Amino acid sequence: MTVRIVTDSSCDLRGDEVADLNIEVVPLSIRFGDDEYTDREQLSVDRFYELLATSDTLPETAAPSPGRFAESFQRHLDAGATAIVCINISATLSATMQSAITAADSMDADIRVVDSTSITVGLGSIVIAAAEAAKNGASADEVVAIAKSMSARTHVFGALDTLENLQKGGRIGGAQALLGSMLSIKPLIDISTGEVQEAGKQRTRKKSMIWLRDKLAEFGEIENLAIMHGEAPDIDDFVALISEVADVSDARNEVIGPVVGTHGGPRVVGYAFTIPE
Repeated sequence: MTVRIVTDSSCDLRGDEVADLNIEVVPLSIRFGDDEYTDREQLSVDRFYELLATSDTLPETAAPSPGRFAESFQRHLDAGATAIVCINISATLSATMQSAITAADSMDADIRVVDSTSITVGLGSIVIAAAEAAKNGASADEVVAIAKSMSARTHVFGALDTLENLQKGGRIGGAQALLGSMLSIKPLIDISTGEVQEAGKQRTRKKSMIWLRDKLAEFGEIENLAIMHGEAPDIDDFVALISEVADVSDARNEVIGPVVGTHGGPRVVGYAFTIPE
């Protein structure tokens, strides 16, 4: 059995990571006013943040069409895949997974669609683990089991510099209570359940980073630590801070791409990790 992995561009995996594990990434679309771009194909991460800083309107995202997923599935099938596992951004946050399901249902092939209940580097870690298992000969059932197990044990926390993007993008979720004082706080969010939840609030950015450090310490032993940021100028300071409580030597350090950056806004910092079984 040859199992291949498909995901979507909210995974924030780098090109080399995708290529090394033969992962197919289906892009979402990003719209700035009347201008629409296909993530990764027409819009790089650097260009996205340039537009975010200069545009008069906040961007919006759109899920891929079922056709884009079907094309990706077919490429793997044509290359000899006997099964495909498609792992996507939390279904609570995007219609992306429904597009994948529609595509899978339209094809006469063994295609499994898994809700990661995660996002950005959390999704990325799950996809990497699934792809490594597939590369080592795991069956589709085994790959799905790995993805679901990691999904249940993956935590994602972030400190936003502003709530404006999250609010206007409609992804505020359980963090709605933060809005009353959004101008005077640095919001902390927890996306571990697949939706945005309020985790705390601090008055300064420095204090929000300290909160993230202390939250990480609360979990004790962790695996698959991955750091994320929205082109934050103080990311090195953040990494140094959390290195006080966790080993960051093997941690992935990824810039948040357009899909999540659209809603998280610039300068967000955070991390994802997995609790050991």
